[in-house]
Amino acid sequence: MSVRTARRRPGTRGAGRPARSGVRVLASALHRWGALAVAVAAWQIATQAARDPYFPTPLQIVDRMHDLWFSGPATRLFLTDTAMRHLLPSLARIAVGLGGAIVVGVGLGLLLGRSERAFAYLDPALQFARAIPPPTLAPVFVVLFSLGNQMQIASIVFSAIWPILLNTADGARSVDPLQADTARVFRLSAAERLVRLVVPSALPKIFAGLRLSLSLALILMVFSELLPGTSNGIGFQMTDAQSRSDMPTMWAGIVLLGVLGYLLNTALLAVERRALARHRGAAGSRRQSATI
Repeated sequence: MSVRTARRRPGTRGAGRPARSGVRVLASALHRWGALAVAVAAWQIATQAARDPYFPTPLQIVDRMHDLWFSGPATRLFLTDTAMRHLLPSLARIAVGLGGAIVVGVGLGLLLGRSERAFAYLDPALQFARAIPPPTLAPVFVVLFSLGNQMQIASIVFSAIWPILLNTADGARSVDPLQADTARVFRLSAAERLVRLVVPSALPKIFAGLRLSLSLALILMVFSELLPGTSNGIGFQMTDAQSRSDMPTMWAGIVLLGVLGYLLNTALLAVERRALARHRGAAGSRRQSATI
């Protein structure tokens, strides 16, 4: 009996593992999406009972999103002509604006973070510029760049640059003193210290600024497309739908912006986890070598 029981145990454990893993996956999915599913179901029930033309049901909104943007040919990733005319320009604006803010913000932030005197002189001016709400500068950008892509991209860059710049400067100033002393002992050049020491130390703060800048860039992208004179983009399509009292299309734009924000933030978090995992591994190996 004991031999049979011992023989059965490995098989029993192996058969139970897939079931337990499936239960864990289901529990994780319910924990992650349960609240959203309940909220959407309540939204569907409430709007269906109210029958208010200004508040369409989620099913109507999803159906309009499919018809407007995602019912095209498979060769174009199911994107319709409307999606090509409105979605892609919006994504291009946010990509160019956020990319410019990253390049300028990280570059200036590293320079300011490594110079205590420059940071002390410029910090009040930077804090003042950061406190200005970007939408209030829309008339200034219109005068400087006129209506069009240049004005829209400039407004995105201005709104997104401050969290990146200030967080990068703060991260560059928080280099581990032990690592800085080690770099001096090994006589690393300024460029080597920047690449091997300063940038890795500032990475957590840089990504914290990037998350804030991503949401600001999305907001300013929509705001710039709501201004008169714009001819394409998600914001323009929402304004046009509101003028025609096309509420399903307007709500479809709102839901699409929420989905875009979630997907972009998820992608950024994946990049952050990967980059910071390498940074922590490299930092751990450097500490071990320094201790030895």
